Amino acid sequence: MSLFRQLAAAGIALLATLSAACAQTADPHLIPRPREVKLGSYVSIPRAVTVSAGSNSDDRFAANDLASALTARGVRASVAATVAPGAYHITLIRADAPAAKPILDAVGVVLGDEQRAEGYAVVVDKDQAVVLAASAAGLFYGAQTIKQLVRTDGAEPLIYTGTIRDWPAMRWRGMQDDLSRGPLPTLDYQKVQIRNFAAFKLNVYSPYYEHTFEYKSHPLMAAPGGVMTQDEVKELIAYAKQFHIEVVPEQEAFGHLHHMLKFDIYGALAETAHGHVLAPGQPGSIQVIKEWFAEIDSVFPSRFVHIGADETFELGLGQTRGRVQKDSLGAVYIAFLKEIEAAIRRPGKRYLFWGDIAQGSPQLVKSLPKDMVAVAWNYWSYNNFDRSIKPYSDAGIETWVAPGVNNWNRVYPNNDVALKNIQGFVRDGQRLGSTGMLNTNWDDDGEGIFNQVWYGVLFGAAASWQKGEASIPQFAKSFGLQFHGDPSGKIDLAQQKLSQAQALLAKSGPGEATTQLYWLDPFSPEGQIAAQKMRTVARDARILAESAMVLTAQAKNALRGKDGSLGALRERDALEAMEMGARRIDFIGMKFQLADEIVRHYSAALDSVAKGANPAHDLEEIASQINSRTQDLRDGYVLGRELYERSWRAENRPYWMYNVIGRFDVAAQTWIKRVDQFNQVRAQYNRTKRLPGLEEMGLPRPVTP
Repeated sequence: MSLFRQLAAAGIALLATLSAACAQTADPHLIPRPREVKLGSYVSIPRAVTVSAGSNSDDRFAANDLASALTARGVRASVAATVAPGAYHITLIRADAPAAKPILDAVGVVLGDEQRAEGYAVVVDKDQAVVLAASAAGLFYGAQTIKQLVRTDGAEPLIYTGTIRDWPAMRWRGMQDDLSRGPLPTLDYQKVQIRNFAAFKLNVYSPYYEHTFEYKSHPLMAAPGGVMTQDEVKELIAYAKQFHIEVVPEQEAFGHLHHMLKFDIYGALAETAHGHVLAPGQPGSIQVIKEWFAEIDSVFPSRFVHIGADETFELGLGQTRGRVQKDSLGAVYIAFLKEIEAAIRRPGKRYLFWGDIAQGSPQLVKSLPKDMVAVAWNYWSYNNFDRSIKPYSDAGIETWVAPGVNNWNRVYPNNDVALKNIQGFVRDGQRLGSTGMLNTNWDDDGEGIFNQVWYGVLFGAAASWQKGEASIPQFAKSFGLQFHGDPSGKIDLAQQKLSQAQALLAKSGPGEATTQLYWLDPFSPEGQIAAQKMRTVARDARILAESAMVLTAQAKNALRGKDGSLGALRERDALEAMEMGARRIDFIGMKFQLADEIVRHYSAALDSVAKGANPAHDLEEIASQINSRTQDLRDGYVLGRELYERSWRAENRPYWMYNVIGRFDVAAQTWIKRVDQFNQVRAQYNRTKRLPGLEEMGLPRPVTP
C-alpha cells in the first residue's frame, strides 16, 4: 500500500484517538500561540522517529530540519519514505496531495484561503503526526510547531496530541540587527539567528548598515575587519531562503553617516563638518547613494530595500540652513527623501523608510510615492500608537511597525518595557492595517550582546503572528521551555527577576541598569549623585539579580547528565549571556554598597587615630593582602571582563571588541590603584601614626546607612 493510501486510511483512526484525548491536561506552551487549537495530552513516543515528505526540495528541507532538531535532542530521527520498524511517524503533506483531504475531513479541519501563503494544519496522535499545508512555507511552519509539541526532557520522549489550524496575522514578521554600532556578528552566528528566527515563524531578517557593508565603490567607509563582505551576504541570503526568511538590507541614506562623513574626501557632502547627515542639494550626495544601492541591488534579491532616513537632527544647521529657513524643515526633508527614492528606484522593488521625521508633516507625507513603506518606530510607549501610524495610512502608504527589545545602553535588556512596547505597538498596528512588524535591536554604546535579547525577539515573533494582543503572562510561562528546553520554569522566573530588577532601578533608583551606571566611579561627583538613590534599592536589586543567577544554575543542574553535560538545555550561549547580564546588574548594586562601606571604614579609622586607638581593622576591611572591599571591586571588573569577552566571542568578530574590553581594564586599574593607595596609607600610619583626611584620599563624607 502506498504511503498516501496508508495515511488516508489512518484518518478515521486519528479522529478516534483525538476524541478520546479531548480532556486537556498540561499546556504545551507554544510560541506563537496557534490560531485554532484542539489539544489533548502528552503521550510517550519511541526514541526513533521517521519523518516523511514528498519529492519537493523545500518540503524535504523542512523534513530534514525537523529531523535534525529532534536528533539534537537525543531522538534517533531520520528522513525516509518508509517508516522504520517501531518508529514514530511524522509526515509533511501538501494540501493538494491525495492523502490530505481524508485526514482533514476526519478531524473536521479546512485549509482556507487565508492559510494558503503560510498557514498549516497539524494532526497528532500517539502513533503519528501529520502536517498539512498548501505551501512550502506552511509545511515548514507546521514542522516548527511539531518541534515544540515534542518534549525530550524526561526519561522518554513525549508528544502533545491534538489538532491545530494556524496562520499569521501579519504578512511580514521581522527582526532588525544593528551591525554598525560596534558588535558585528560572524557569519556562523548569523546562521544561528536565522534558524531561531524561522523556528518561531519570523520571515524577515534586516541587517542594519551605516558603514559595515562591503562597498567596492567606497572602500574607505568600513574599518579593516569591520565589514560584512558581499560574498558573505550572498551565502547568508541563500541560507536564509531555505528557512523562508527574506533578507532585507537597510543602508542609512540620509542621517547616521558619521563613519563616512568623518573622512575629508566626503567633506563636501556633509551638512555639518564631520557630522552625521548628508546635505540635500549636493549633487555628490545623490551620486554616492546611487552607487551604494546599485551594489545592494546586485547582491540582495529582496523585494524590499530599507533606506533609513531617521534622526536627521543636523538638517538645517549647515549647508541647507538657508533652504530650510525658506521652505521649512519638513519640506526639505520630504523633497530629499523623494529624490533618493527616484534615484535608486528599480522595477519590483519597494522602499522602506523610518517614519519619525515625516510624521511631523502629515500634509507633505501625501506627496510621497504610494508604493513606499513607512516603518513607524516607537520604543517606549505601551498604548496609543495612532500618531505614529495614521499619517501614513491616511495617505494611502503601507506601514510596518517597529518596536524595540530595549537593550541599548543597558547591561541587560529592560524586558519589562520591551514586552509592553511590543505588545501595544503590534496590537495597534494590526488594528490600523499595518502589514508588517520589524522588531529592533540597537547597540548604541557598542556593548550590546545579541544573545541577551532573545526574550524580546521571541515575544515579537509571537505578537506579529498572533491576532490581536499577545499575552505577556502566557509568553512568560513558555519561553524557558521552548527556547531553552527547561521544563522547570526556573529560567522563566529568572527572566522575571531581571525584569523586576530593571523596573526597581528605573522607578526608585538612579535609572535602569545602564552601562553608564556600570562604569561610573562611585566616588566621582556624578557617582555620588547616583549613590543617593542607589542606597534605597541596591540590596533589593542585588537579591533579584542574584536570584536569577541561582535559578539559572538550578535549571542547568536539574538536567545535568552524569558526564557533567547540560542535558536537554538548549541555546547555552544565550544562558551564559543572561547570567553575565545578571552579574553586571548585581555588580552595580555591590559597587555602590562597598563604596559606602569603604568611606565608613575610613571615617572610623580616622576616629580611631583621633582617639589614640589602632585603626588596623578598619583599614584591613578597605584593603588587605587577602580579601577587602577594594579588592572585591577590582575582582568584579576583572571577572566582568572575562565573562563579557566570552559572550562577545560566542557571536561576534573581534572587530570593535577592545573598545569595550579596554573599559574593563581601565576600571580594574582604578581599583588596583586604590588597593595600592590604601596599603600605602596603612604603611604610612605604621610609620607616622597619622592618616590623610577624606578629601585627600578622594573620598566623600560618610552617609549613615
